[in-house]
Amino acid sequence: MKSFIYPEMMVHVPLCTNKTPKSVLIISDEATLLTQEVQKHSDVSSSVITCSLESLRTLDDASFDVVICEMSGDGAVVAHLNRVLKEDGQLTIKHDSLDETQSNKVLMQVLGNYFKVIMPYNLGTGETALLASKEYHPTADVILQRSDMLDGLSYYNCDMHVSSFAMPNYIRKEYLGIIRN
Repeated sequence: MKSFIYPEMMVHVPLCTNKTPKSVLIISDEATLLTQEVQKHSDVSSSVITCSLESLRTLDDASFDVVICEMSGDGAVVAHLNRVLKEDGQLTIKHDSLDETQSNKVLMQVLGNYFKVIMPYNLGTGETALLASKEYHPTADVILQRSDMLDGLSYYNCDMHVSSFAMPNYIRKEYLGIIRN
């Protein structure tokens, strides 16, 4: 699998959904590739913290437009992620395979306490992530000019953005009423 696919999809999907992203928080134990992708957005600054609840507790309220999280999400983690996001923020978070329905339903229900939109999307690697948004819809509000005008991309574009949210019927049925789109 190409190593550029995962970081491009984790970063550009939320950044091309938010109307005016200025600040990104990356929560990862290895953020180098994610940070490099954020740097392709000239108006955006990024901060990186390690995957720990203690690190999240030190962050200011409403200080980030987008959070890219590789840390497992539970109620406490999601509450802090919500707290540090601005009122129109997006969260992209790794999760278990969509076939692990019980753990995903729990995570999606917790996210549902804070976000209007909760949608899984394909990372192009056989994995999926969840995009949770307080305001913008990832397919209706994609910023086409930004998504297609970025330089140095090998995988991501506006067509990949929209198509990454397509899910097979068995997933739609399994998560009916839990996925918010």
